[in-house]
Amino acid sequence: MTPETPTALRYLSGFGNEHATEAVPGALPQGRNSPQRAPFDLYPELISGTAFTAPRHENRRSWLYRRQPSVVSGRYQAMAQPHWQTGADRTVALPPEPLRWHPMPLEGVDADFIDGMRTLAANGDAEAQSGVAAHLYLANRSMERRAFVNADGELLLVPQQGRLRLTTEMGVLEVKPGEIAVIPRGVVFKVGLPDSDAGAGPSRGYVCENYGAQFRLPELGPIGSNGLANPRDFQAPVAAFEADASGADTGYELVKKFGGSFWRAPMRHSPFNVVAWHGNLAPVKYDTANFMTIGSISFDHPDPSIFTVLTSPSDTPGTANCDFVIFPPRWLVMEDTFRPPWYHRNLMSEFMGLVYGEYDAKPGGFKPGGASLHNLMVPHGPDEEAFDKASHGTLEPRKLDHTLAFMFESRYRFIPTAWALQSPTLDLNYADCWAGLKDQFQP
Repeated sequence: MTPETPTALRYLSGFGNEHATEAVPGALPQGRNSPQRAPFDLYPELISGTAFTAPRHENRRSWLYRRQPSVVSGRYQAMAQPHWQTGADRTVALPPEPLRWHPMPLEGVDADFIDGMRTLAANGDAEAQSGVAAHLYLANRSMERRAFVNADGELLLVPQQGRLRLTTEMGVLEVKPGEIAVIPRGVVFKVGLPDSDAGAGPSRGYVCENYGAQFRLPELGPIGSNGLANPRDFQAPVAAFEADASGADTGYELVKKFGGSFWRAPMRHSPFNVVAWHGNLAPVKYDTANFMTIGSISFDHPDPSIFTVLTSPSDTPGTANCDFVIFPPRWLVMEDTFRPPWYHRNLMSEFMGLVYGEYDAKPGGFKPGGASLHNLMVPHGPDEEAFDKASHGTLEPRKLDHTLAFMFESRYRFIPTAWALQSPTLDLNYADCWAGLKDQFQP
């Protein structure tokens, strides 16, 4: 059985749910996880996303029933991917200034998802399982007989241009701009580019590599039991496997990221050979159009924490290793209020991207496919144009439409890579957008 075609893809509903799915009826053992002989002589294999003794409500693991176990592969050899950096390079002397990058050009791109990855900024330490990295991928071809597994962290994918077809051990997800996907640490996958393969040009998007605690849904507190990202709107794949899973003539290259280094090993079979699986560790996709936005209906601009889709907690309650925050279409109705985000200096560091449309605090200078970085205690806020418009405009109900910006927000300082600091897309005049803000004090 081959993975289903895009028009026939089916999904399982729910975030962190206990799923059970089989590509062949009867392939999933009943009543036990590891029978003496599994149905159809499949190999049971456990993948654990948390320690065995994690609290029950946090424990994540799945049982896979596959035609050959993961141990069947060739020897690993070192490989180079110099543009994908792991953790913070603390030797970089980074001034406490805001940074912004224009969209990375797509002309001349010749790479798949792995080779086309570029790290813009990172913090923390993958070995200590803390912090995140913010990457950008630029790719024009699918991974055909190549698969990837990341042992350093889970990946949150935010496509900006072009769809992604994610073939994973547990099945297939198709993700378009406006949607996101989360691939758990240790799960094998490959990335197809349906639009690029059809001649629509290269694909581009953002990636958060989370070294810390797994992303989960944030607590709702006074919001109550409903709102923000609803669990049922997350979708996991149904079981599917490649037909040539045991063929000896069409091998695979398995690329593994392990301790910040990249390794490759030959495989004589497809790693996508799971016929059935059950558990609560699985890749998922989510359509941000389903996000139930909460906002002010009286006055003042609420904190951006109400736009949190997923959070990776740290050892300090309420202070995240990483929050994934979106700014989707929404109504603005507040009275006597400066409606864009205010000027601020935060404890949290903010890496921001724009998927499509216009960001209301930077209507001119921030473009889809670009990025900005405002580290902890670095002041930032609306540019001169946005401030003037918001200060003097008529405060009638207004719909912000066709816009989707996001933040990877972290308690740790992001340090840009040398590649990012030397990139011709780095906006050396970013600070000029505030230069015209004058002293208007009139006692």
